[in-house]
Amino acid sequence: MLRWYKIVTKIQFFELMNPELTTQQALRYSRQILLSGFDLDKQEILSNSSALVIGVGGLGCAASQYLAASGIGKLTLIDDDVVELTNLQRQVLHTEQSVGKSKVESAVSALQKLNSDVELCSVNERLAESELRDLIVKHTIVLDCTDNLASRNLINRACYQTGIPLISGAAIRMEGQIFSVDPRQKTACYACISHFFTEQSLSCVESGVMSPIVGIIGSTQALEAIKIVTGFGKPMLNRLQLFDGMNGSWHEMAVTRRDECPVCGS
Repeated sequence: MLRWYKIVTKIQFFELMNPELTTQQALRYSRQILLSGFDLDKQEILSNSSALVIGVGGLGCAASQYLAASGIGKLTLIDDDVVELTNLQRQVLHTEQSVGKSKVESAVSALQKLNSDVELCSVNERLAESELRDLIVKHTIVLDCTDNLASRNLINRACYQTGIPLISGAAIRMEGQIFSVDPRQKTACYACISHFFTEQSLSCVESGVMSPIVGIIGSTQALEAIKIVTGFGKPMLNRLQLFDGMNGSWHEMAVTRRDECPVCGS
């Protein structure tokens, strides 16, 4: 009880010093603010940050709802697809009433109900690389929630060129992976590992995917984004994280920046 009294008193003082974060907002996010090392200052940084979420399928739905709930200031969603009945098994922002609507329209509607303080923008089209770069530079961080290698490489290249951090995620069957990139620290980029991969024609349609797998990967992308944006904790830089849903285990691979990498190499 004493600790809660102290945090409420601190919130009231903080509002006087930092009018951008209201008392109501500070109370709303108090469970984060109570975390050692996060505090009110980190919450204000998060509330003044923006994330670009590319792809509003299973990963994008999970990532964007946790970013919105956590109190990020602005979310921009990109997707040119419409909601189908088969999406509802894993794309949790969409409902039965969303079928036939654009995914970004459906997602924005759901996120507005979740947190009306978040500024929400949507792009219902596939952007050219130059257009994507122009949009990326207007955001603090990018989350790649797409489902193909070509898109991931393009987004990685655009982020590295513009110096904006990137959280790349993927999920299929009972497996998932996450890789974080921070060009400001000259970390290894996605192209440093993607040359090991081959573009597969298989998708969730052919291979299937377990619903919670995309939730685990998408929510972890959101956590990584919060850590990088606020400087809280240790981001998974230069490390490829692999999740095995069959065994419930995580595996980690160290990734070294390649001198011959066409994106981040010297």
